[in-house]
Amino acid sequence: MAEISILGLRTLVVFVWAFSICNCLQESDLDNNGSFFTVSSFRYPKSQVRPYDTRYIRVDLPPWFSSLNVAIESDVDITAKSISKISKSLLPVICFRDGSPPLPDASNNALEGLELGRFFNGSFEGAEDIEIAEQCYPMQKNISLRLTNEQISPGAWYVGLFNGIGATRTQGKMIVRSSAFSFSANISVEGCKTATMWGPSCNQTIYPLSCSRFDNQTGSVVSCSDSIPSSCLTSAETKTYALDVDGIAEQLVIMASNVKVDSNESYLMCYARFGAIASETLYDYAGDIHKAALVINKPKAGRWYIVVSFSGRENRLVQGTNSSSKVCFSINVKMLGCPIGKTGPNCGQQIYMLQAVMRRGSLTPFESYYLPVNDALPSGSSTDFPLEPIVNNFSSIPEFDTSTWTYFLMNIPQGGAGGHIHFRLTSDSTIQYEVYLRFGGLPSLDDRDYYYVNRTNASRSMFFSLYNSSQEKVDFYILYAREGIWSFGLRQLNSSTTPAASRGPPTLVSLSLERCPRRCSSHGRCGYAFDASGLTSYSFCSCDRTHGGFDCSIEIVSHQEHIVQSIALIASNAAALLPAYWALRQREYSEWVLFTSSGISSALYHACDVGTWCVLSYNVLQFMDFWLSFMAVIGTFVYLSTADEAVKRTIHTVVAILTALLALTKATRASNIIIVLAIGSLGLLIGFLVEFVTKYRSYCGSAGFSLNMLDRPRAVKEWFSNLIKILQKRFRWGFVAAGLVAFTMAAISFKVETSSSYWIWHSIWHFTIYTSSFFFLCSKIPIVNNESQAHHGADNYELTRQDSLPRN
Repeated sequence: MAEISILGLRTLVVFVWAFSICNCLQESDLDNNGSFFTVSSFRYPKSQVRPYDTRYIRVDLPPWFSSLNVAIESDVDITAKSISKISKSLLPVICFRDGSPPLPDASNNALEGLELGRFFNGSFEGAEDIEIAEQCYPMQKNISLRLTNEQISPGAWYVGLFNGIGATRTQGKMIVRSSAFSFSANISVEGCKTATMWGPSCNQTIYPLSCSRFDNQTGSVVSCSDSIPSSCLTSAETKTYALDVDGIAEQLVIMASNVKVDSNESYLMCYARFGAIASETLYDYAGDIHKAALVINKPKAGRWYIVVSFSGRENRLVQGTNSSSKVCFSINVKMLGCPIGKTGPNCGQQIYMLQAVMRRGSLTPFESYYLPVNDALPSGSSTDFPLEPIVNNFSSIPEFDTSTWTYFLMNIPQGGAGGHIHFRLTSDSTIQYEVYLRFGGLPSLDDRDYYYVNRTNASRSMFFSLYNSSQEKVDFYILYAREGIWSFGLRQLNSSTTPAASRGPPTLVSLSLERCPRRCSSHGRCGYAFDASGLTSYSFCSCDRTHGGFDCSIEIVSHQEHIVQSIALIASNAAALLPAYWALRQREYSEWVLFTSSGISSALYHACDVGTWCVLSYNVLQFMDFWLSFMAVIGTFVYLSTADEAVKRTIHTVVAILTALLALTKATRASNIIIVLAIGSLGLLIGFLVEFVTKYRSYCGSAGFSLNMLDRPRAVKEWFSNLIKILQKRFRWGFVAAGLVAFTMAAISFKVETSSSYWIWHSIWHFTIYTSSFFFLCSKIPIVNNESQAHHGADNYELTRQDSLPRN
């Protein structure tokens, strides 16, 4: 039922999101030029980020977007002077990333490389600031961000808010005393009104290319050309084209033909960029197509933007160039492809599409493993497959390369960007493969996103995590992999012409999409949550008390330290024997049961909290510890009062109800201590008031209170004098002073507790709070009512004397 509810909620969110976009398309107000409109606009209301917590905001950018605007307000008050005094584990941080959620503390190297001392300074206006947009910054009160379609590509874009980063962010903590921060955000996406207009202000014309496709047995050729036979550019003019690459292509060749220029020096520069408009300062490929064609090997599938400029950087360096010169040309683009399932030189290498197989019994979404779509492969419950039967023969290998490539394609569905790609190669002998990965296109030696050659030669990205790899095993994760097609290229290093299937033991491939790396290394539990829009689920690890890191693989507390901390937290509750012993000696059995139960429940709770042993569920033990601790503190106050047993029973009943409610609702909040002390003081005051009303009610309406105004001050002074004498006789003030000292030490230890020093200071809290109760109990002097004893003795005497008379 929970899964159905989550699916229904996500469907509702998607429907509302689509409906809002339709409304924006129909009802949005155009700007003064009427060139662009608001595609979508979202407001995230004020929400809180608790200590060591994370919030993600996903923004979907359609292909026709022009700009993204983000405005975030928070209550964080950090200055350039105070940031150096704040630990990274407590620092509020905001991060940006294109394609998948940011993860600044994926490794120690990534964490050390963050420049968190630099504040976010306004918007990203220039193209040179695009690398800054995928960084992390200290959270500020106001953050304004504007990114255009010249800076980022369409698709998903993420904002991550972290309240503290580092290995301890995921560590299980006994107590958290850090502060939370709140934020609100306004996010809007603007798009161009006309499909042929583009750019940040939608004032740049995009020229389409007319294409025709030719297929044969050796491959396919898509030939594209400008709809205008000949285009002319003057100095400082540019012309932009859009081209869609469908599927896997081998080459993208951009040429200029029929070039006519009226100057001796001509530089017809071409800038190509995937997913966003290219410029002289921001491009993926560039070249002078007047001299030679611009060749892009293994281009990514999707939209490419081609900008042709007659006034390129090289052209400005030429002295004497006439600013009024003009060039005319025709643009021609060819996409060369291989038959389906083939790639590489002479189309002699294989491409295998992998199909996703959902994991049985998985409670987290999108968990699956991938197998080749091939009926010849054995079927079953195995999550890996042999590599050698599907590796290419070496007969098609070109002379300049002594290796063969095999490619695998896998698709991560929409909403699955919060998962991790897990790749593993295993063999009984030395593995002779290198692994290259690329998103959206086939990888190569020079063009890849991640790679693994050996343990010392692999990607150093924070999103590439290598585990337990050796000569016989390759094991790594791609963290928070973005949605879409991923390509894996396996390059086999072997010059032998012996078929792969006949050489040595087989090599097994395992490829899966997992929610938590290594199942949190067996030191935590895997959980998942949704981003603020509800469109993407992301996974996270909640580690135990001794481990941390995004995968719980970092040991924060050693085994010896854990033993010491466990003994300190559990054994310090033995201090409860002091007040329990005194209560038993005074035959105050209710107090004896209360202090004994409080010490035992606290010891059992901390034994479970440190991971030693849980006799009951954690929630039950936590409730019992806090409830009995509250009762023990208030019981000490009630014991000091001199009210009769009926009044004490009434006070205990009321207190039990109130403290149970406190223990059930946010038991760990610090304000509960003040509430408990206030209730205890009120109980002590009520006890004294009841005693006063009972013993001194004869003063009410007596002559002492009907005296004239001259005698009344003397009566009040006498009453206060008698009260002080009674208090002096009622308590042993040396024990009261010792109890106050111990209680002050307990308050100090409670105040200075932190997540890292909790074990030592909370152990001191146990000892001092129980010791203060012991001193307070010892400070009370028992009251002997002589009149009651004398009267009781007289009654006994009368009864004895009556019984001694003859009964006849």
